[in-house]
Amino acid sequence: MKNNNSLKVCSLFAGIGGIDLGFKQAGFDIVFANEIDEAACRTYRHNHSVNNLLQCDIRNLNPNDIPDFDVLAAGFPCQPFSIAGLQRGFNDPRGNLFFEIAKIIDVKRPEIVFLENVANLMNHDNGKTFLVIFSALAQFGYAVKYKILSADKHGNLPQTRRRIFVAAFKDFSKCDRFSFPDEIDLTVGINQIIHREIKQNEVYYYDEKSTFYKKYSHLITDNVSIFQPRDNGIRKTKNQMCPTLTANMGTFPNRVPVVMDDFGIRKLTLRECLDFQGFPKSFYFPNTIGINDCYKQIGNSVCVPVIKRIADCIKNVI
Repeated sequence: MKNNNSLKVCSLFAGIGGIDLGFKQAGFDIVFANEIDEAACRTYRHNHSVNNLLQCDIRNLNPNDIPDFDVLAAGFPCQPFSIAGLQRGFNDPRGNLFFEIAKIIDVKRPEIVFLENVANLMNHDNGKTFLVIFSALAQFGYAVKYKILSADKHGNLPQTRRRIFVAAFKDFSKCDRFSFPDEIDLTVGINQIIHREIKQNEVYYYDEKSTFYKKYSHLITDNVSIFQPRDNGIRKTKNQMCPTLTANMGTFPNRVPVVMDDFGIRKLTLRECLDFQGFPKSFYFPNTIGINDCYKQIGNSVCVPVIKRIADCIKNVI
């Protein structure tokens, strides 16, 4: 394997590049990225100073056309395994996309495989789904470690977001030395991200004549909390945390978390959502993308500081 400064990453299901950004911050090079969603690709290219992103269906990707790399990183589709979805797993076409990752691993045999998914992947179908993934990596000769990490305890981000991370190594001794990052103190509060004294763009505010305002405004009772719209109403989040940001914020616009500021009741802004995911201030969306697509892309992404800390741990054992 190359020295640390030139470790190469192949990113699959790259989205807007949250995983890529975490690895880049840890000193890795992204030599190839693949994403099918056209709008996500526009955001990726807008923010990453690389031209190695290939927009296509992974099922049409020839592993032999991918340049050599050391680390395969993939935040593969989580909706089939999420408790927020139907939990269809491998019976969902998106769940079957894990086997496309396996095909690339089989051909390229990278030194390290890094996977990210929802925490419920561990328990889906009584653990059988995760066993298939674990067994596939073991069959290819990888030693595997996995752990559920949270945005608040491992990324210093005040968001309720738990994800499972898998790190698989061809070199068993490196796997033995590898440990996922320890817990850290949460020092960032929601009101360091949300500035309620600043008027935001009108697009974020609910008009007093809107159905949402008439139905829920009496339940949004203070200007220090975040409120989460749900199927059965709206609730104040606990422990001064942001609720999990999900992709359906784009599909169902009224699912974006809500706050009361000095000017009214509004959704979290795109900037605030990016901050809750730990993206740098320089990261934003091109003006060719609609707001609903932007919310969807944020919910589909990752907490960048958590990825960076794991990437640092990987680098330390190489």
